[in-house]
Amino acid sequence: MTLAAVYAGPTTTSAVGEHSGRLSGIEVLMAPWASFTLFGTPLYELIDRTIDPDDLPHVLGNTIRELSAALAALPTWEQRFGLLDDVLVRWSEAGTPSSSRVVRAWSELVRTWGAVPVRSLADEVGWSVRQLENRFREQIGLGPKVAARVLRLQRARRLLVQGRGQAETAAICGFYDQAHLSGEFRAMTGCTPREFTMARVVPPVSQPGAPAADRMTGEATSLLLRPTRSAVFSKTGRVR
Repeated sequence: MTLAAVYAGPTTTSAVGEHSGRLSGIEVLMAPWASFTLFGTPLYELIDRTIDPDDLPHVLGNTIRELSAALAALPTWEQRFGLLDDVLVRWSEAGTPSSSRVVRAWSELVRTWGAVPVRSLADEVGWSVRQLENRFREQIGLGPKVAARVLRLQRARRLLVQGRGQAETAAICGFYDQAHLSGEFRAMTGCTPREFTMARVVPPVSQPGAPAADRMTGEATSLLLRPTRSAVFSKTGRVR
C-alpha cells in the first residue's frame, strides 16, 4: 500500500523506515496535545500505530490527501512551508481545544526531562493523580510516568552523543545505575547505548546523496542502517 501521508502515533519503541534511495516530503513533528487538537481523537487509541491520517476525524474532513497534493504542486520549499503553516494554524483554531492543564503538565515534564514526580505534577496543575493520568492518556497518548520515561531516554541519548559516559549519563538522568540505563535504552531504541554511540561515530551509509540521519537539528533522533537490497533504512525512536 502506498500512502501520500502517514501519521505515526506516540510510542515507546523504535521505528524502522525503508525507501529505495530517494525520499522527499515534509515531516511535521508536533507536541502530542497538538495532535489531539488537530485530529480530535483520544491519543491512547493511536499508540504504536502508523496510519493514513485521512482515516482520522480531523477538523476539516478528509483533506490530508488534498493538502499533500497541493504541497507537491508548489515549486519551492518556501511556498510549501508557507501553505503548511497557514493550514495548520487554521486547523488548530478550529480543532478540539487541549486542556491548558495538560499543556502545562507536559511542558513541565519536558522542562525537567521527566524528573518531576507525578504527584508533584498533579498538585502543580490542581488535579488528582488519577485525573492527570486520564487526561494525559487522552491528550498525550502516554501516561505521565511513561512520558517521563521517554523524556529521560531523550536526555540520555543527547548526553551520550555529546560524549558522556554511560555511568555519568545514568546518574544525571535519574536511572538507578548503568544497567538500568542500558535496559531502558534497549527497550525503547532496540540497541544498547554502546551500539547507538558507535553507530553515530561511524555511520554505515556514506554514499553521496545519502539522507541525513537526524530528523531534528541538534537532536540525535536516528541511525542510518546498512542498505539491504538497495534500500536505505532509518531506525528512529519516535518520542514526540
